[in-house]
Amino acid sequence: MAIQGKPPTLFSHQFQSSLCSPTSSLSLVNGGSFKSKAQRKPLTLRLSRSTPNANDPQDDYLIDAPVSAGDGFSFSGGKYSDGPNPSDEWFKQGKFVKAYPVGGTGEKAKDPIFGLTMGAGSQASGDVFRWFSVESGNADNPTVILIHGFPSQAYSYRKVLPVLSKNYHAIAFDWLGFGFSDKPQPRYGFDYTLSEYVSALESFVNEVATNKVSLVVQGYFSPVVAKYASKNQEKLNDLILLNPPLTAKHANLPSTLSIFSNFLLGEIFSQDPLRASDKALTSCGPYAMKEDDAMVYRRPYLTSGSSGFALNAISRAMKKELKAYVEATKVILMDKNWKVRTTVCWGQRDRWLNYDEVEDFCKNSNHKLIELPMAGHHVQEDSGEELGGIISGLISRRIVT
Repeated sequence: MAIQGKPPTLFSHQFQSSLCSPTSSLSLVNGGSFKSKAQRKPLTLRLSRSTPNANDPQDDYLIDAPVSAGDGFSFSGGKYSDGPNPSDEWFKQGKFVKAYPVGGTGEKAKDPIFGLTMGAGSQASGDVFRWFSVESGNADNPTVILIHGFPSQAYSYRKVLPVLSKNYHAIAFDWLGFGFSDKPQPRYGFDYTLSEYVSALESFVNEVATNKVSLVVQGYFSPVVAKYASKNQEKLNDLILLNPPLTAKHANLPSTLSIFSNFLLGEIFSQDPLRASDKALTSCGPYAMKEDDAMVYRRPYLTSGSSGFALNAISRAMKKELKAYVEATKVILMDKNWKVRTTVCWGQRDRWLNYDEVEDFCKNSNHKLIELPMAGHHVQEDSGEELGGIISGLISRRIVT
């Protein structure tokens, strides 16, 4: 079922130095002494980027926060303090879809270090999870579901959606733990294991589409989608993989992502919006992030600690399970009983996944390979409109509803 939601509060809250643990609900202020939320006063600071431009007001990040804002595990600033921003505009385009039952005991989530009860954003929904979804095009047309990678958001497909909407019903959603979707604290309703994501995806697809669909998935969530597809071949028209991990060389997370799973250090860096969003999206290819786009990607990490804890949990799950899932993906896609038409689109400027063996894999499995020389790991960011045309051409060859 789809439900309309109100935009989350985008007011900024307390600043926390990266020199102390951002998982605490205490903040270092007033000469380095700890003060509780009840004692703190609003903090006003001005931060500048390392390469400031005096003529560009966007180089300043303002932090001006009432103590009532946020959940005490992160900070926000910049344009979030100045009123409407691109994150608001993107949110207005979407809606919430309820899918996949909440597990756990129903207890209130607490932070893993101090045991303090976390804010509402870190709590599981009462019964069914809420997924943020943006739809484009006529709902009577064939459905194409666009699935973002790790870590990213549905926003990454903003250039693809308008192209597909001309002839298809296109849906882009945020995975649980990302973007505007629910982000429960691990062990309180969702543990962010890859097997949970497989089951959750099945629930979501069944909720948004009654007929057959085409799936487009990017990056490290590709093995999750391949596992889902292997169990639901009758539901799919096409499977399009964007820079998926396919070989043994791809089975380890790059250092940019694996750092989030490191003990304690991961807890700190997963709460850092610049490392969790900007660095993760720009270190893997040629993507040059614009400030307006950065505001959307940073927003989850700036307004609540729940996004950081989710990022930490999925990084640990990927580090533990990715190798087995990559091997399973190879078996699935090379099985003679595999009936789903599959295409691999590869951005050749990927700095995370090596192109070696990808071409041989596609030849041996008899799957189509499309190379995008100007794109990196996040193909939809680097070549969005081109990718939209490619997807349209691929799935228009045969549609079964």
